[in-house]
Amino acid sequence: MTQASAPAAATPMDDGIVAAAEACLASVGRAREAIHGVIFGQETVVDLALVTVLAGGHGLLVGLPGLAKTKLVETLGTVLGLDARRVQFTPDLMPSDILGTEILDEDQDRHRSFRFVRGPVFTQLLMADEINRASPRTQSALLQAMQEQFISVAGARHDLPRPFHVLATQNPIEQEGTYPLPEAQLDRFLLEIDVGYPDRAAERRILLETTGAAEHRPQAVMDTEGLLSAQRLVRRLPVGEAVVDAILDLVRAARPVGGDAAIADKLLWGPGPRASQALMLAVRARALIEGRVAPSVDDVAALAEPVLKHRMALTFAARADGETIPGLIGRLVGRL
Repeated sequence: MTQASAPAAATPMDDGIVAAAEACLASVGRAREAIHGVIFGQETVVDLALVTVLAGGHGLLVGLPGLAKTKLVETLGTVLGLDARRVQFTPDLMPSDILGTEILDEDQDRHRSFRFVRGPVFTQLLMADEINRASPRTQSALLQAMQEQFISVAGARHDLPRPFHVLATQNPIEQEGTYPLPEAQLDRFLLEIDVGYPDRAAERRILLETTGAAEHRPQAVMDTEGLLSAQRLVRRLPVGEAVVDAILDLVRAARPVGGDAAIADKLLWGPGPRASQALMLAVRARALIEGRVAPSVDDVAALAEPVLKHRMALTFAARADGETIPGLIGRLVGRL
């Protein structure tokens, strides 16, 4: 082998990424195993929730009641060492019930001043249960928090804890008295995660292990600093040109203007650049969860539907013809 054809030496940054990845893979693997030890029959859902958190994003869990959505969020908080809170969204919930409010205090000298009392949004993992049951005014209270990592009350900025993640739930069947999330808020969610029924073996295990006298409780495997390190590592993992091209091809093909000609007339609107960013982060996080230090095109295919589904809409004619968003995404993935 000549000197000209010899492989290039690894740079110090490459060495740092490899060393950090080796230290992180074990802890992420233990966290994944710990969550699977509590949540049965939802392996894909658990992995997608972990991808969401490791990528530093927010997730929308869509599923019927009783499928362990709340249990999953509680378990994630415990295993990852995060401060977690739950807010049950209802039609009478006000923005101040989430963000907090200012109250008038009076000291011993009768001097009065306003004091800000923090709401439940000041946590590291917020579960917004049945988010579509609250009014649009209350739903929008989370917009700035989810995107900017701070809130503004009475003109004052209040920074949120780091990390900060929102895992919201929705019931796909019951729509009476609900307020569908607007497109701008849906776009803030990194992934839409469908939660389905467990298979028979998993449901048998659920019966045997959750109805006895002893209850298995999850233990903390990571802490806040460990999770933040893993999130920084996700952004440093190398991504090959083939993966970058696959992401661009997929997202751009899913648009009604300039997209794939075979489906463009079926789409009312499609994903913007934020979808490309979400997919880039998500494929890195998925690779890390599976013990790899670089994503592949298979990761793009696996995450295409959770990333794109809530960022696309069908025309009326396409719905009348029986088209579905997952079906269109599957056709696009088949061309990668």
